[in-house]
Amino acid sequence: MQDSTLPDASPPVWARIAAVSSIIIAGVCGGLIGWSVVDLQCTSGDCSTNAALIGVASALICAIGVAVVAVLTLRAMAEWKAIEARDAARKARGLE
Repeated sequence: MQDSTLPDASPPVWARIAAVSSIIIAGVCGGLIGWSVVDLQCTSGDCSTNAALIGVASALICAIGVAVVAVLTLRAMAEWKAIEARDAARKARGLE
């Protein structure tokens, strides 16, 4: 059996760490913005429950939105890396 190693097309570790960090930061920022908007607009009594619920909902929405962008970016990076490896292999074989 031959040992055929395929080029790794996964994004670098730093890119994956940056993606996860941006998702977490977006969730925290979205939650804080949602909570503060409801807390500032509330004029009747105690609205801490409403502010907390809106804060959690906005945190989820922001985190999901940034996660979609991060996944698309990581996939594009992986595809770009695979295309570069394929083109380099073609040049090494003299096909281009």
